[in-house]
Amino acid sequence: MSEYFNTVKSYLQDLNLAVDEEDTAEELVVVSDEDRGINHLIVDCEDPILIIEQAIMPVPNVPGDLYKRLLEMNRTLVHGAFTLDDETSTVLFRDTLRLDTLDRSELEGSITALELALAENAAELLEYSHQ
Repeated sequence: MSEYFNTVKSYLQDLNLAVDEEDTAEELVVVSDEDRGINHLIVDCEDPILIIEQAIMPVPNVPGDLYKRLLEMNRTLVHGAFTLDDETSTVLFRDTLRLDTLDRSELEGSITALELALAENAAELLEYSHQ
């Protein structure tokens, strides 16, 4: 286990995120805070980076201009981006941070960016999910 994993876990606890799952061998934690819109956020230490990823919604059968809108939404995000999983079946929020310089404020900023991205775009993303 890398030195970073325990540090990241302590930051997550400081941010009052509930641990849903933990895999110490993979150095991965899944956290939630329903009040902040965080639901099964994956926080994965993949030295030299920390990967933060949350599933947002399934890609609709007929996505229309969803991909274009996601790119436009990305332009307004402070951290991270809306992406697609490998199968292009799920819209994700994803951010990566350097582990060797990571501090609590940087991790908090990334998580806050996720909260803001959801707050600002939830209604529109919900419309797409019903297509």
